[in-house]
Amino acid sequence: MEVVEDKHTKDGTTDLKGNPAIKKETGTWKACPYILANECCERLAYYGMSSNIVNYMKDRLNQANAVAVNNVTNWSGTCYATPLLGAFLADAYLGRYCTIATFMIIYIIGLILLTLAASVKGIEPVCHNGVCNPTSAQSTVVFVALYLIALGTGGIKPCVSSFGADQFDDSDESEKKSKTSFFNWFYFSINIGAMIAASVLVWIQINVGWGLGFGIPAVAMAIAVVSFFLGTPLYRHQKPGGSPITRIVQVFVASLRKSGAKVPDDKSLLYEVSDKESAIEGSRKLEHTEQFNLTDDHSVGCLNLKCLRFFDKAAVQTQDDLIDSTVNSWKLCTVTQVEELKSLVRLLPIWASGIIFSTVYGQMSTMFVLQGDTMDPHIGPNFKIPAASLSIFDTISVIIWVPIYDRIIVPVARRITGNERGFTQLTRMGIGLIISIFSMVAAGILEVIRLQMVARLNLYDQEGYLPMTIFWQVPQYFLVGAAEVFTFIGQLEFFYDQAPDAMRSMCSALSLTTVALGNYLSTFLVTVVTNITTRNGQLGWIADNLNKGHLDYFYWLLAILSLVNFLVYLLIAKWYTYKKTTDF
Repeated sequence: MEVVEDKHTKDGTTDLKGNPAIKKETGTWKACPYILANECCERLAYYGMSSNIVNYMKDRLNQANAVAVNNVTNWSGTCYATPLLGAFLADAYLGRYCTIATFMIIYIIGLILLTLAASVKGIEPVCHNGVCNPTSAQSTVVFVALYLIALGTGGIKPCVSSFGADQFDDSDESEKKSKTSFFNWFYFSINIGAMIAASVLVWIQINVGWGLGFGIPAVAMAIAVVSFFLGTPLYRHQKPGGSPITRIVQVFVASLRKSGAKVPDDKSLLYEVSDKESAIEGSRKLEHTEQFNLTDDHSVGCLNLKCLRFFDKAAVQTQDDLIDSTVNSWKLCTVTQVEELKSLVRLLPIWASGIIFSTVYGQMSTMFVLQGDTMDPHIGPNFKIPAASLSIFDTISVIIWVPIYDRIIVPVARRITGNERGFTQLTRMGIGLIISIFSMVAAGILEVIRLQMVARLNLYDQEGYLPMTIFWQVPQYFLVGAAEVFTFIGQLEFFYDQAPDAMRSMCSALSLTTVALGNYLSTFLVTVVTNITTRNGQLGWIADNLNKGHLDYFYWLLAILSLVNFLVYLLIAKWYTYKKTTDF
């Protein structure tokens, strides 16, 4: 009987036909190459189009610096907000596999339209002597294409990492250990695609043409689709569990209805289905948790112990519940359902701490590029590296740090801490937050030096490059890359691991919305800073001519915000309680 029992996964995953997944025939590293290749090509497509889009808006759509930056951050923010829609559909109705397949089609349509907008006469803006004058219709086509791409990413981004992690059984210690490595190599794949995009594709866009520069990402996306479908027979699938929003609302309603009920001291008396499986399709049972490691007095606001204990009332069985022959989910919820809500609430403060970090990350495609545009890009007498291509050093940093972290830092830390992961997920994210502060300090110092050169040589109206190599930007890119390895990969793993089984896409999407809000925060900061610093005829910090501005002040502002964010994060991480599951 033992052999038969171990034949199938114990985390509720199935094969494509809905049968329990067979361990030896599905999942693990057998299935992952197709998912990793899909992610690599999709990210090549995304970054190949997005890395230099700020320059496309400046040069072809004839937009000012601040306008172009805000348009890019608004669009980028939307790319990281639409995953909430894709995640909801995946968790509730379609499953991750079908959601990815459906939204990839929308993605390709957007890329094709963008390629046409940059290459077809009549749609492409007309330019004379380097000055382009796009019509409203031509600009509209570009934005329609961009927001179709944003919608397409919404069904892919929250699902691919979770779908890859689904290939490893949480109940098997060996597979669980491999899952931690999967997240590292998943992010490694992202950056292989990003490296090709930031180097080859940006160069093509600047030196060959935007049509080809946007067409290659469309081809890369087609390859991503093929790779994904090739792995179909090997995939494990988590069943969609119905609307998580409905379940959350049911807990709220049931708790309010029983606001006068007393929660028993013996938590085993709280309601739970007697079956081995949870009442939620495809989800393991969650054990009851006492919320935090701190006392009530040290907890904050509505996230304190009493506030979350209130939701336990939804699982209290009253006399009326015992009389009713059928369970009304709007009156009585299972412990698992209540713990789903608690898990989500516990994640929110950790989630919020990622917003400032994402604002820092977003500077690579905006302020770093504008700063680099003023510096000497020559490598030898004939070759020039586009400013947007310097993000390759962020990618190289990630590619260097991922294997170092996975193969050297984790084993060493494991021996010191006794933790299988080396560091806890929260510690890992915190290290990344510290590094992000130094990235803004490095960018600020470079801008101070750049402006000192402008003043010393009286180059305020210099139209060409300053006699200062663009490669002085490498440290700030390298630091952002190192921060990503700790914080972004830590977030991927943390939000998947701590999410209830039937809400994993939603929680992955939740982690991605920090990038969206980080971009929107960047837009807000740029708008406020511009409005305040351009009063009384002043040019402002972020002037169209950066030689007359003070971009360094903007970097100092982000460094201060990042420091405050880290200090708040330390308090948040202190009281976090990890979830507890029961295997099938």
